[in-house]
Amino acid sequence: MRVLLKPSLLLLLSMPWSMARAQSGAEGNPDPVKWSIAAKDMGSGKWALEFNAAIAQGWSIYSQNNYGDMGPWPTSIAVDPAGGVQAAGKASEDGAKVIEGMDAVFGMEVKKFKESATFTQFITAADAERPVTGYFEYMTCNDEMCLPPTTVYFILGLASGTYQLGEVSFDPNDPKFAGIATRTDAAELRMPNVDLDNPVVPDTGARKEKESSLLWIFMLGFIGGLVALLTPCVFPMIPLTVSFFTKSSQDRATGLKNALTYGGFIFLIYLLFSLPFHLLGSVNPEIFNEISTNPWLNIGFFVIFIVFAISFFGYFEITLPSSWVNKMDSNASKFGGLIGTFFMALTLALVSFSCTGPILGSLLAGALTADGGAWQLTAGMGGFGFALALPFGLFALFPGWLNSLPRSGSWLNSVKVVLGFVEVALAFKFLSMADLVMKWGLVPYELFLAIWVICGIGIVLYLFGRIRFPHDSPVKRYTPMRIFFITAFGLFTAYMAMGFRYDDKAQTWAPVGLLSGISPSPGYSWIYPTECPAGLTCFHDLESGMAEARRSGKPLLIDFTGYGCANCRKMEDYVWPVPEINRLINDQYVLVSLYVDAKAELPKEEQFIYETSNGTKKPILTVGNKWATLQTETFKSATQPLYALLSPDGKLLTDPVGYTPAVEDYKAFLERGVQGM
Repeated sequence: MRVLLKPSLLLLLSMPWSMARAQSGAEGNPDPVKWSIAAKDMGSGKWALEFNAAIAQGWSIYSQNNYGDMGPWPTSIAVDPAGGVQAAGKASEDGAKVIEGMDAVFGMEVKKFKESATFTQFITAADAERPVTGYFEYMTCNDEMCLPPTTVYFILGLASGTYQLGEVSFDPNDPKFAGIATRTDAAELRMPNVDLDNPVVPDTGARKEKESSLLWIFMLGFIGGLVALLTPCVFPMIPLTVSFFTKSSQDRATGLKNALTYGGFIFLIYLLFSLPFHLLGSVNPEIFNEISTNPWLNIGFFVIFIVFAISFFGYFEITLPSSWVNKMDSNASKFGGLIGTFFMALTLALVSFSCTGPILGSLLAGALTADGGAWQLTAGMGGFGFALALPFGLFALFPGWLNSLPRSGSWLNSVKVVLGFVEVALAFKFLSMADLVMKWGLVPYELFLAIWVICGIGIVLYLFGRIRFPHDSPVKRYTPMRIFFITAFGLFTAYMAMGFRYDDKAQTWAPVGLLSGISPSPGYSWIYPTECPAGLTCFHDLESGMAEARRSGKPLLIDFTGYGCANCRKMEDYVWPVPEINRLINDQYVLVSLYVDAKAELPKEEQFIYETSNGTKKPILTVGNKWATLQTETFKSATQPLYALLSPDGKLLTDPVGYTPAVEDYKAFLERGVQGM
C-alpha cells in the first residue's frame, strides 16, 4: 500500500479527526465525493483523460496548487508509465463552482471546487487496446472539518471507455483477475429488505458508541510506558536529563520550562508514530482487519517477537543505526532552544529503542486488530509516550524526589528478562492467529495454553534464581518486591492452568477469562474440537442459514465475527454461555456466524469485481471478502462483532448491536428480535 507523508500532516493531526472519523470510517458515508473517468481520443496517439468529481452539498476539494506545509492536501494525478504511456504535463482543472479566497479551515487563500470538478490529464499511448493504470489523490473538507487524504487507484480502457476505481492497485496483468467480471448488482452482497432506518422494533434507547475503549487502550499504553521506564535503557536517563535541565539553566523557572517542554516533545513523538495508520485507514476501512489477520504478517510478528525475546534475555542487543542517533544528538547541540529540545527528545526515543522497541511492537501489533484501528493505536501510543514523559515533568517540579529513586542495578536486567518471557508468550499469539486463519491446526487451544503456562513457570523459576541468563547476577536474597512478583506470577500461572478443565455445557475446554480474545477459542482443539461456541448449533454460510430460517420459521441471528476479533471471543466465552442467553439463541434463533477475515478462496466461478455503493470496485476473491463486503454494504459498519436479527424473509427486526458485554442489554436485544416476529 502506497502512503505519502507530507509536512502539513503535523497540522492535519490537530484537526477534529474524531468528528471526521464518523464520516470517513466504517460507520458512515465513506466519501462525499463520487468519481468517474472518461477517455477522449485526440488523434495521433494522444488522449485526454477526464477525472470527474461529483461533490456533495457543503463539501469541496482542492486544486492541484501546493500551498505549503500549512495548507490543504492538493489534488494530484499519476499515470503509470507502462506500455508506452506517457503523461503530457500537468492536468488542467475546472469546475461548476470555483472558489478562490480565504479558506475557513486552513486560514489562507486557496482555490477549491464545489458541486463538481474536472481534472483533464493529457497522455500519449502507443496501444489504445492496452489499459492505462495509475492513481489520484485528493482531500475533501467542509467548513468545519476535513476528511483524511484519499488515494484511489484506477484502470481505464482507452478504446472501450470502461474503468475501475479501487482501494488497492489493480494490476491487469495479474492472473488472479483474469476472466473475472465486474458486477454492480450482486444481491448476495447487499440485502434489499434490510432498512437500517426502520427496523420492526426500534431500540428506543440505542446505545451510543462509548469512548471508554480508547481510555482503556490509553491506560494499557500508559502501563507499557511505565514498564519501559524500568528498563536499563531508560531508567538511568531520568536523573541525568532532569539534572541537565535544572543545572544548565540560569534559573529554576527556565529549567522547569525546558524539562516540561522536553517531556511534551516525547509525548508528541510517540503520537506521531501512529499517524501513517490513519492514512491507511482512510484509504480502506477494512485495512486493519486485513493487516491483523494476514497470516504471513502474523508469522513475521511471531519471528520478530522471538528475536525481541532473545534480545531481552541478553544474548544480543537490538539498536538502531548509530548514525541516526549521532545525527539527532548533533542536531540537539547545534540548534538549541525549542528545536534543540525536540531533537534531544528524539535522541532519547532512538537511544532507548532496544528496550522500548519490543514493548512498542507489542502495543502496535495488539492495537492493529479488526476491532481496533488507528485511533486505538494513537490512544495506546499516547499513553506510552505520556508515561515516558511524566517523570521528566514531575522530577523537574519536585527535584527533591530524585533522591528517592532506587539506584540502577541488577534489578533492571531482571525486568528485561521477565519481559523476554512475556514476548515469547505474545509471539505465539501471532502464530496462533496465522494458524486460525489458515486452518493449519498447528497451535490449538491446548498447545497455546501450555506455552503460556510454561512461560509463567519460567518467570517464577527465574525470579527464584533457578534460571540465569548472560547478564544475571546470583540471587542472594529475596526482597519483598521480588517475593511479591513471584507470588503474582505464580498465582496467574495457576489461574491459566485452570483452562485445562472440561466444560460439560460447551463440550470443550472451559475458557480462561483473562486470555479471552488472546488465546484461540477453546473449541479450536485437538482433543475436544467444536465448530460453534457455547455448545450452540450454527451455520457459516448465509444461504444455508436463510434456508433453515425459512424451514423452521425462526429469525436469524447474524454474527459478523473474525478470527482476529478479541471482543468476539469475549462475547462467545462469557455472554453466550449465560443460561438465559444460551437458551434464547438455541431455542429462538438460527445462528449464522460469518467470518469476515476468512482467507479461503471462493470457487473461481463465484469470484468477481464488485462495484460498491460509493462507486469503487473491490475484488471478491475470498470468503472473508464476501462477508466483509456484505456487512459494510448492508449494515454500513466494518467493526466486529456486529449482531443483526433478521426475519426469514430478510427484514431487520431491531437495530444491530456491536460488542455488548452487559448480559441484560444483550438479552433485551434478543428479546426485541423475538417480539418483531
